[in-house]
Amino acid sequence: MPGNRTTESWRSRRPWSFRSSRRSHRTAAAAVSAGLALCAVLTGCSGTDGSTSAGGKVVLRYTWWGNPDRAARTEAAVDLFEKKYPDVDVQTSFAGYEAYKQKLATQAAGGDAPDVMQLDYRMIDQYASGGVLLDLGTQQAALKTGEFEPGLLATGRLNGKQYAVPQGRGTETVVHDPAQWKEAGLEPPADASDGGWTWEQWADTMRVLKERTGTPGGTDPGQSEDAFEVWLRGQGKSLYTKDNELGFSVDDLTRWWTFTDNLRREGVVSAAEQTTQIDGSVENTPLGRGTASSDMNWDAPASGYLALIPDGIALAPMPSGADGTPGQYFKPSMFMGIAADTGSPQQAAQLIDFMLNDREAAAVLGASRGIPVNESIRAEIAPQLKDFDKTIYAYQATLEGKLNTPPQAPPSGDSALQTTFQRDYDQVSYERMSPREAAQDYVTEAKAELRS
Repeated sequence: MPGNRTTESWRSRRPWSFRSSRRSHRTAAAAVSAGLALCAVLTGCSGTDGSTSAGGKVVLRYTWWGNPDRAARTEAAVDLFEKKYPDVDVQTSFAGYEAYKQKLATQAAGGDAPDVMQLDYRMIDQYASGGVLLDLGTQQAALKTGEFEPGLLATGRLNGKQYAVPQGRGTETVVHDPAQWKEAGLEPPADASDGGWTWEQWADTMRVLKERTGTPGGTDPGQSEDAFEVWLRGQGKSLYTKDNELGFSVDDLTRWWTFTDNLRREGVVSAAEQTTQIDGSVENTPLGRGTASSDMNWDAPASGYLALIPDGIALAPMPSGADGTPGQYFKPSMFMGIAADTGSPQQAAQLIDFMLNDREAAAVLGASRGIPVNESIRAEIAPQLKDFDKTIYAYQATLEGKLNTPPQAPPSGDSALQTTFQRDYDQVSYERMSPREAAQDYVTEAKAELRS
């Protein structure tokens, strides 16, 4: 994981998002926005070391990544927690995702990980195998998971131990501009019934969109490891085996990149110059720039398109294999974990339990981290959801019971391999390498990365 390895104590500075006292009022929305930018500049936020405050309370450091809306909702939920547990003082901090990753890597390397932390799917193996995360099985009395979907819960396990629990669930989607599609006389499948649509049917739709709108039908999915995984699973294969080895061959990746490169050459998906501008933000996708009619993304982040597309957006299922086998799955949108060396494991577990299982907290948090994984809470908050949260819930409801079990968390090397995947496909899309040459290069490097 990238990041400056010089340890920086939480005591070293008090940026805007650190809360030394829970008696203080919440930061105004404008201040939250300004603070998020500041956190990014400072490569994360920091707080105060120690497990007890001057008043004798247990002090927990809780950190996450996200936007100002997620921060405001989280702060409100933490207030509720402290009212229920007045002997605990929770000191919070957050930052943008890239800054958060770097800060957490620095803290973990220096033995200064926060008591409770938000984790990405790709962080679990690295931090669990590195001894950073607590085995949550030791805190079953405080942290209840009986109402979590078993398949989702299993994604936070490593070698039989539960190191992280999912906070919400998300899934991939073909997010599109329905006004453009309607003008082209097209309508994507509303759900995944009877296989929804296959990759070939999706490709034909992209061709019609290009013909009738004059712009590519969608973003070139060849650069996306996530899209490749959906395609692979539709073929009955996987990105990784249970032993954390590659689950596909050079031939498999050659087929995928030949398929997507042919579409690029036809001009029905985005050109290389557009695709290589993708940086994780919706603003720099072809759909966000108005140079394509659709994109493949995760459902919750797709809300960012609402500010860019005047007539709104709609969500359609991902394509399936030729025989209707779905490759799409419900993935934990993010996890919560506890530092292995926390001085207050019980209170840390109580905080996680509250954030995931408390009804009042759920009403405050909404779908800010994805649709809740607690099944009874998910049903309870559904009528309260508004705007795009409601859209996500309705979309996921069309997929209920139709998707396969999610894979285990990927090996730690996958974070680096995502970049390698994009780099090698860039060579294909700029016609510097053939799909097979690039596939051979990727598989060779991936095997070396996974062995290291």
